[in-house]
Amino acid sequence: MTDHVTDQPAFRFHRGSVPLLVSMPHVGTHLPPAIAARLTPEARQVPDTDWHLEKLYDFARELGASILVATHSRYVVDLNRPPDGASLYPGQSVTGLCPVDTFDNTPLYAKGDVPGDAEIEARRVAVWEPYHRQLEAELARIRTEHGVAVLWDAHSIRSVLPRFFDGRLPDFNLGTAKGDSCADALTQAVFRIADQAGGYTAVLNGRFTGGYITRHYGEPSRNIHAIQMEMTQASYMQEALPFDYLPDVAAGVQPHLRRMLEATLKFAHTRQG
Repeated sequence: MTDHVTDQPAFRFHRGSVPLLVSMPHVGTHLPPAIAARLTPEARQVPDTDWHLEKLYDFARELGASILVATHSRYVVDLNRPPDGASLYPGQSVTGLCPVDTFDNTPLYAKGDVPGDAEIEARRVAVWEPYHRQLEAELARIRTEHGVAVLWDAHSIRSVLPRFFDGRLPDFNLGTAKGDSCADALTQAVFRIADQAGGYTAVLNGRFTGGYITRHYGEPSRNIHAIQMEMTQASYMQEALPFDYLPDVAAGVQPHLRRMLEATLKFAHTRQG
């Protein structure tokens, strides 16, 4: 750990018993004090967090999944961006490895003292690297033990964000790097559940085709399959301050999410060696 960046671990981890790893790279809210002091009051509220996903996916432990949860805000370093900061969606508006603005395009740094190359590298080493070492190691362990590994990269986002997309986003946004990160049989099994979920909308490889994690770790030829799920936050929570979890709303969507994870395990069972 790079002490001058943060004194907090980069992740929480639960080791499961089945060939499924659920990754939550954007749920973290921790801002090291030295970084928080430079941010605007709005930014210190970390509004672009993937709020409450641990609670929403609380059934994943019961299913036996391994669970990897980020602790630090994406404003410190974005765990779903390439380590070199390259754009995932060339030509479209995106936030970087160490973001300098919010999803609403407002500055994060009150005095404009954005991180330079040395600070970005320090944050990458302190927070990004440990998360990815754990992710890679757990996928390798699962594949060695079961002959197959499925990575479910769990995300959520406000349903209306003009910076990134027009209109209202579908509720379930499944991304498989346009088919490169996941076997088609698994993709279709999961998307069928999302597409048939009454009261919800779904799209496959639409605006969000999968971030760095999905694209980098999904290797169907090695029997490692990765899917990104980007959900609308309106499906389970308040999309504005105080960003409360809404249990009655969440109860409607959880059974569909559970069926999707069960479908991944059913697929994995057919691929176990």
